Amino acid sequence: MANKMGTGRATIADVATAIGVTKGTVSKALNGHPDISDTTRSRALRAAERLGYRPLGSAQAIRTGRCRALGLVIETGEHDAHRPFLAEFLAGLSEGAATEGWTLTVATAPEGGAIDTYRRLIDERKADGFVLPRTRRVDRRVEVLRAAGVPFVLFGRHDDPTGCAWFDIDGTAAMADAVARLARDGHRRVAFIGGSQAHTYAHLREVGFRDGMAVAGLPVDPALIARDALDRAAGQQAAACLLDAPDPPTAFIYAVDAAALGLWSAARDKGLTIGRDIAVISYDGIPEGAHSEPPLATFVVDNRTAGLRLADLLIRRVRGEDPADLREIAPATYLDRGSARASNIQLTGGR
Repeated sequence: MANKMGTGRATIADVATAIGVTKGTVSKALNGHPDISDTTRSRALRAAERLGYRPLGSAQAIRTGRCRALGLVIETGEHDAHRPFLAEFLAGLSEGAATEGWTLTVATAPEGGAIDTYRRLIDERKADGFVLPRTRRVDRRVEVLRAAGVPFVLFGRHDDPTGCAWFDIDGTAAMADAVARLARDGHRRVAFIGGSQAHTYAHLREVGFRDGMAVAGLPVDPALIARDALDRAAGQQAAACLLDAPDPPTAFIYAVDAAALGLWSAARDKGLTIGRDIAVISYDGIPEGAHSEPPLATFVVDNRTAGLRLADLLIRRVRGEDPADLREIAPATYLDRGSARASNIQLTGGR
């Protein structure tokens, strides 16, 4: 849209005139300065949108030291790096960035090469801050960004919260809820098959399982716990071992859907049927779970919303807000499907 003189693009002076403030005030408002009131900031944003004002990127970068870009490094060695959830996650991040007039810079890194990629993006000033998905309990990415003084926000949590902002889904509560549901149905022998022990999510989901067992008054049998199952093959192998036990479980809780789908093969090899002889509840909500027979009962994560929230939190972090004030935990949504049932066993006394 032309400015008021009809001589080209709208300018910051046009925005200032439209809301009756100085150009300096508009500049501060659009760049998130904390000394500008929320009311003035909102008025400036609305006027800029109405007039079609967009700051020149190079000039703004020189003036503010920012490129108004959020960074994301996708580690291609991750087991689910290419899964459908990533498209929704990226869409949410992009939308959240665009809402504030920012962009999303996405880079890929091979296994073992992520730190070099982060350092390159920092040196080239390709991003003002980074979203860190799949956080690890000991996370080299966090160490590097802390040392460089670069803002970041975690999709997950970290054992050392110092300087960490985050958005996370409450996998702990989800796993405890899974135990409660199975216990209400009469299950007493409940197995837990966890994810990668290097990642924080796996630890928190196992904590939730143990908390749920304690609340239900059920003992945790170490023989009914397996870990580091990330795909169908690993989930099948872990389940096969547990089903061979003298007193096997009647129900399974998996930390990862992709591994849970391996239970169908393990059960079939033992002459058992999911939903009749064995119950299972998992976590992630991947599309494949809906196509199993019976469909996999699971806790679903809204990855698009996660992307939106992470973008908002990171932009606020870049603008100087205290990371301790930028921590959000949202619930997962339970999909009650047929795999959560086990109708053909004597639950209180085993099979």
